[in-house]
Amino acid sequence: MSLRSQLLKGILDGCVLSVIKKEPAYGYELSKKLQEAGLQDVSEGTIYPVLLRLQKNGYIRGEMQPSASGPNRKYYYLTEAGNEALAEIAQEWEQIVIPASLLLKKGEWK
Repeated sequence: MSLRSQLLKGILDGCVLSVIKKEPAYGYELSKKLQEAGLQDVSEGTIYPVLLRLQKNGYIRGEMQPSASGPNRKYYYLTEAGNEALAEIAQEWEQIVIPASLLLKKGEWK
């Protein structure tokens, strides 16, 4: 597994929760939105195990809805627990990314 894949795996749950918080989405749509945000490595094959895990943990809920262009689609919605998890992930990420960026880019620390 590449370094990029390992780093992405660590933060992908938070990224998926963030996209769903903004607007409910189905799996393929989620992978496209993440790719548009610059996470090119996120494919449908990557996203579905994440969605299953998030749903199992109670962070999202799935709801089948009709589609104008084919079969029904399972849209995912953020739950209250998911909103709390997203807030915690964002807080933890801030505590890691800021000092790590200073160290890696500038070699600085307190």
